[in-house]
Amino acid sequence: MLLYEQKLQLFGLWDTGNLLLRPSLCSHWLNMDNLIKALHSKGHTVTVVRTTKSWCTKEESLHYSFSTIPVTDGVEYEEFVKRIVKKVIDRVRNETLTHLQIEMFSSMSKVHKHACDLATAVLKDKDLMKTLKENQYDLVLTDPAWGAGILVAHYLQLPLVYNVRWVISREGHLTIAPSPMSYIPMTLSGLSDKMTFTERVKNMLFYLLFTVRDRLTLRPQYQAVCDEFFQPGVDFYELLQGADLWLMRVDFVFEFPRPTMPNVIYTGGFQCKPAKPLPQELEEFVHSSGEHGVIIMSLGTFVTEFPHDIADVIAAAFAQLPQKVIWRHKGDRPATLGNNTLLVDWMPQNDLLGHSKTRLFVAHGGTNGVQEAIYHGIPVVGLPLFFDQYDNLLRLKERGGAKLLSMATVDKNNNFLEALQDVLDEPSYRMNMQKLSRLHRDVPMEPLDTALFWIEFVMRHKGAAHLRTESYRMPWYSYHSVDVVLLLLGVVSVLILLLVAIVRYLCVRKCLKRKIKSE
Repeated sequence: MLLYEQKLQLFGLWDTGNLLLRPSLCSHWLNMDNLIKALHSKGHTVTVVRTTKSWCTKEESLHYSFSTIPVTDGVEYEEFVKRIVKKVIDRVRNETLTHLQIEMFSSMSKVHKHACDLATAVLKDKDLMKTLKENQYDLVLTDPAWGAGILVAHYLQLPLVYNVRWVISREGHLTIAPSPMSYIPMTLSGLSDKMTFTERVKNMLFYLLFTVRDRLTLRPQYQAVCDEFFQPGVDFYELLQGADLWLMRVDFVFEFPRPTMPNVIYTGGFQCKPAKPLPQELEEFVHSSGEHGVIIMSLGTFVTEFPHDIADVIAAAFAQLPQKVIWRHKGDRPATLGNNTLLVDWMPQNDLLGHSKTRLFVAHGGTNGVQEAIYHGIPVVGLPLFFDQYDNLLRLKERGGAKLLSMATVDKNNNFLEALQDVLDEPSYRMNMQKLSRLHRDVPMEPLDTALFWIEFVMRHKGAAHLRTESYRMPWYSYHSVDVVLLLLGVVSVLILLLVAIVRYLCVRKCLKRKIKSE
């Protein structure tokens, strides 16, 4: 990386940039914040567009400045997500995981409506837009899980870079890259890349379901904003697909192999880093575990407590193990909590995963946590609830690094305890995760450096149009060559009809000659 910077300085190409950023929800924001800090450390200036109801973005920061939009109504993100999480946990024991996930995705239409309202408020704010234009930004960096940043980038006519895993409501690859449903599993389907005929049918049905949902409920909301503020003919999905660069938060150590595109850059795990020393009290607790080591449990930003009965089952299972346990839990103290378990409001997750005494990670399957587990080579017992969590854990399970449970069965037949003991006692889980860790780390450039290089590349060259395919500008019938196939079928049909006509003509003529001769 140092040699690369020296070359840029030598040829006069090294300069700092000015970036405009539209953040997303908490887990996505935590990921983006690591990227912002790295950009700031290299001298770049970052401005974050936020609302007065932003949940996770701090009002003050040393790494970025703000353009704040006053919002008097709309979705309270924190309360909305907490209600959904509570509903999922309350109902998960009575319904299938897939049913609940689909229900949750449907409820997210309300948040997308708020994202459109936010984009409308930004574009209508003449003073704000004038300020944003005068600041002469080099590019817009956004998470396309919500579409407001895409609309602002088009209005300002700026290059667009994504920090991406999700696009509106589907996995990012499905929007930009060829995605045969025969071996690319749809999120929420619970399938791997090895599918039977029945599973391929299920996978296609999932694809059709979410395609119809996008076209009927989500696309019209964003298209209405385009129709209001942009010239006729601007299609939101063309704007979505037309980003200069896609910094994809996965790599093929984790993701199933699949087709991709030149402007998709894989930066999975860029937030991961070597472990730092733990706070003294936490280090003493970890060190006291002796040869048995420690287990850490965290279910991410959204899930910090459980119903009492589930919490008691989990605590009772931990109490039967010789390992020490650090559990991020904000609810009431479980009645069955053992002396080996420490409850905390927050934990330095990356540093604990990188500690030499950590033996197991009990996780919900969020992308950030899964990648940190891969980076440090720690096996996982997964308790997924919604979004892509089940699919993330399924990928680890397929590679032999995780045991996957349903929240519906945690309190039945000692399932949770058995899963913990299985992963702790069977060496293959840890060996497989350590193999994934070696593969993930064996790269010519660190993922964060890769992300920084390509962001700066877009700034230096005012975009990356040469990496973008023109497929997103094509209508569906041209993309799939339906018009070409119809033309060729037409030509073949005409030739066949012509051949039949010629044969019939020759046959009739021959018959007439025979008739004349016989007379």
